[in-house]
Amino acid sequence: MREGHGVHAQRVTFDSSGEPLVGDMYLPGPLGGARRPAVVVAGAWATVKEQMAAGYARELAGRGYLALAFDFRSWGESGGRPRSMEDPHAKSADIVAAAEFLAGHPAVDREAIAGLGICAGSSYMVAAATQAPLIKSLALVAPALPTHADVMENLGGEQSVATLIDVANKARAEYEATGRQALVSAVPPGKSDSVAGGDYYTNPDRGLIPEWENTFNMASWSSWIPFDVHALADQLTQPLLVVHSDAAVNPDSVREFVTKVSGPAEQLWLDAVTQFDFYDQTGPMTAASDAAAAHFEHSLSLR
Repeated sequence: MREGHGVHAQRVTFDSSGEPLVGDMYLPGPLGGARRPAVVVAGAWATVKEQMAAGYARELAGRGYLALAFDFRSWGESGGRPRSMEDPHAKSADIVAAAEFLAGHPAVDREAIAGLGICAGSSYMVAAATQAPLIKSLALVAPALPTHADVMENLGGEQSVATLIDVANKARAEYEATGRQALVSAVPPGKSDSVAGGDYYTNPDRGLIPEWENTFNMASWSSWIPFDVHALADQLTQPLLVVHSDAAVNPDSVREFVTKVSGPAEQLWLDAVTQFDFYDQTGPMTAASDAAAAHFEHSLSLR
């Protein structure tokens, strides 16, 4: 089901919990009269649709799928306040809303809607799929699927986590009382340069684009920290593809997650590919997109 030429984007808007969301639907050339399979694409945390989500949406459109990249509520062009909230529950609800939007689109086959998540978008995609049978198949690329132990370790331990939750609660109360938002840099200067390929967020030729504000709302921690994607694994019944690397984020937790899912799962592990290189480098993106397209073709019964 590979086409590859004539991909173009169409701006779309839809609603999620009363907030207007803005997206780009990538189309595989002239659509004609036949309904097409479609994919909702969700990018890494604290990012906008023009970053890695757009890259994978283009790749999938080049393989014959309608692909929707969109800004979650409080991010990019979408509505919602306070801004820059990394709320797993809101983001998973937005993915469900995106799938429902696609299901109502005249060019989409509502029985052939899939989801592709990148990094943290993978966790939100899993949560959405457990809520919405409309999402028939999943592909997770460089997935961030942390266990509770991973979260504790990555954030500096129990005391540090308790402090962050306290800061979040105070930030939320401050916003409700005054409207002031506790915005900080999502990626502090130099932070991502400490690992291989980590200039993604500091390089204008990669992820440092005008549409990205590089902000994170400290009020997010009170909803993000308790979120446990592993607790949802046994509820995931849709066919699953994981594309990852031992050089990327928390590979052991990804393997553990796969053992817990209820539905069929396949895996593609690439050698020496960093988390950031999955976001925009040609080799990893091509391998991941080829695998995702083949997975969707099989699991959505398109052959």
